[in-house]
Amino acid sequence: MIQTSKINHGGEDRLKLVFAYNDFIINKIKHIEGAAWSKTLRAWHIPFTTEALGEFKKLFPDMVVQDPACSANMSGTNEPPPPSAKAQSDVKTSAKADLQNVTQHNGIAIEISPKQITVTMPKNETDIQFIRTFKYVRWNSNKFCWAIPNYGKNIDLLKNYFGQRITNINTIIALSPNPALNYAATEVITVLPSLDEVNDDEIAAFKQWMEHKRYSESTIKTYTQAITTFLRFIKPKRSTEATNDDMVRFVHQYMLPKKLSQSYQNQAVNAAKLFFKTVQGSMFITEQIDRPRPEHKLPNVLSKEDVAAILQASQNLKHRTMLSLIYACGLRRGELLNLKPENVDAKRHLLIIVNAKGKKDRVIPISDKVIVMLREYYKIYRPRIWLFEGQEPGTQYSETSLQKVLKHALDHAKIKKPVTLHWLRHSYATHLLEAGTDLRYIQELLGHKSSKTTEIYTHVCEQSLLKISSPFDNL
Repeated sequence: MIQTSKINHGGEDRLKLVFAYNDFIINKIKHIEGAAWSKTLRAWHIPFTTEALGEFKKLFPDMVVQDPACSANMSGTNEPPPPSAKAQSDVKTSAKADLQNVTQHNGIAIEISPKQITVTMPKNETDIQFIRTFKYVRWNSNKFCWAIPNYGKNIDLLKNYFGQRITNINTIIALSPNPALNYAATEVITVLPSLDEVNDDEIAAFKQWMEHKRYSESTIKTYTQAITTFLRFIKPKRSTEATNDDMVRFVHQYMLPKKLSQSYQNQAVNAAKLFFKTVQGSMFITEQIDRPRPEHKLPNVLSKEDVAAILQASQNLKHRTMLSLIYACGLRRGELLNLKPENVDAKRHLLIIVNAKGKKDRVIPISDKVIVMLREYYKIYRPRIWLFEGQEPGTQYSETSLQKVLKHALDHAKIKKPVTLHWLRHSYATHLLEAGTDLRYIQELLGHKSSKTTEIYTHVCEQSLLKISSPFDNL
């Protein structure tokens, strides 16, 4: 699986390692002191010393490498030429065949890392059904194995189930964590250098990869901006030289001084996890990126009186219709702007939301009052493509203009709260809950994937809170 050859690189004897891309092999090699990725050679290499080769033999016991003390016949001039594209393809095909042979003839192979357990096994429907009982299990099509989180009793359950069918268990020992670094105020970085052509090409390839995976336009834009900022921050380092410590520095020296939100930090972590999976030879260990502690913020809810004041404050029919529809159906901003006239089914009293967040469709019931309002709007404005269009016919109404519509309504209603469009959606859900609507229905109406997301409205439901009597009242 790994081709080894002695080379002279940077005036130093090194052992060059050529293999088909494999995260587990790369993580093992990173444990060897002095291991490095060469962009010129497009290969990993380690010091050609007794200590480094000894460590290499421990990690890869099946590999035979001559000791430096007996390396007279291993001159750097005898190094075979770099493998051709066909040879690399043959190596990858051979690795796949070897993996299949292992699972077909040698039973079950398990590899245990600090955060993940991978199981390589022959295709067997009964075994697959068992594997799928684990929470957050996923199939890795690149490595032809199942990946299971390493927590709780997962490893014990696997050992008990497979028993003597397990022929190989490999444990990856995690590197001891580095001590927490103390960043002085003088190390704050505010001005970032520009990227070069190599970085631009990497980001373009990353963007193309996300488009191929059908990520939404907003996600592609957010992740591209986040990884661009990170690559500018680590300059003059290349992406292949980036480490987890660079992400820690990015938080302490850039995010915190600029008072960027936890949401931004989470987005940067998500972008890095995806980006460094696409960078061959990266020193970044995506599984070890720490996220910020999650926030538990309550939704902002308006009273029915405030909602009525905001909706009535808009004198313009189009503006009033847009704000009313957001509240009446609990829409997100983008969902409103993406509506088309055909999404309104007046006969069935339904509003059809297509390709919303998470690429989910849903239907929302609309009342006669909403239908009358939409008919009055349609007769006057006659939209061509979008239900709500800008000044030019056929152009979509902009997010910025919609925000200005809300601000104008707040000024007229003399409401001083920092209301956003999403407050109307929160108010819709909370008012439904206070009216006795089942939480499961509210989840469907809002398009939430998890009921836990919807349950947050129970914390601000006025009817539930008013039932609680303070012990102060009984004194």
